[in-house]
Amino acid sequence: MSLSEPMRSRIATIIRENDVVLFMKGSRSMPQCGFSATVVNILDELLPEYRTVNVLADPELRDGIKEFSSWPTIPQLYVRGEFVGGCDIVKELHATGELVKTLGLAQEEVPAPSIRVTQAAVAAFEAARESDADLVHIEIDPSYKYGLYFGPRESGDVEVQAGGVVFLLDPASARRAEGLSIDFVEGPSGGGFKLESPNEPAKVKELTPAALKEMMDRGEALELFDVRTDQERTIARIEGARHLDAEGQQYLERLDKSTRLVFHCHHGGRSRAAAEHYLAKGFRLVYNVEGGIDAWSLTVDASVRRY
Repeated sequence: MSLSEPMRSRIATIIRENDVVLFMKGSRSMPQCGFSATVVNILDELLPEYRTVNVLADPELRDGIKEFSSWPTIPQLYVRGEFVGGCDIVKELHATGELVKTLGLAQEEVPAPSIRVTQAAVAAFEAARESDADLVHIEIDPSYKYGLYFGPRESGDVEVQAGGVVFLLDPASARRAEGLSIDFVEGPSGGGFKLESPNEPAKVKELTPAALKEMMDRGEALELFDVRTDQERTIARIEGARHLDAEGQQYLERLDKSTRLVFHCHHGGRSRAAAEHYLAKGFRLVYNVEGGIDAWSLTVDASVRRY
């Protein structure tokens, strides 16, 4: 499909009129895929305001932005008229501190965090090290998923020494690592490292359809949100689920942060992305319905149409 001149002009105007614009699936307040949610969470750490464009609302735009940028995937980030990249590139730039420069923000020096390492972990690191040049890198992403690997020092790394071991962290990970504890736990398959941080946010909890039905039958306080499209909702609905459209988003954002939120979609992927997003916004009791409305039809209410 060739890019029409009106669509090319429309895209160029959006990029020209906004310093920072993210073409994504969904919106800033309700990402519709995990990759878009990841970039939104990163930008939310750094910027109070930026423009998002929902490509799902316009198939011509969704195809057009890919041709405009010669980039095959969504999301796509533009800063001051220049194409930056997709999710993986934004994550890498954020980890190294380069995204701050790209956005034109003042770069602050990142202090070395305090890390505690058990003797069991120290022994495990020493046993795994293949040479003195191998240094331990720690990665902590915005959702506090941890990564450990050996490698050489890289530009911008923040160095921490703990238990006689040198640890290297990218600037973004270093900001999240204060108070981090590292242990090694023996197990049947040889054991593994256990990382815990006092800064780690609450996790999205998976909820089976049967468990949700029990909660609803007991009259437990919860807000159930359906993140599917209007077309899907005309096919099948769970009674009591509020559509997470613009009105639903406004309603949700006025709720107390202690409200129990439950999200569902068709099979559970889109709703998990939405759940992760609102968890990052400070809501503490956030659930995702495993298998979505399809699993609800199979295990709870067969009268709800499958599609």
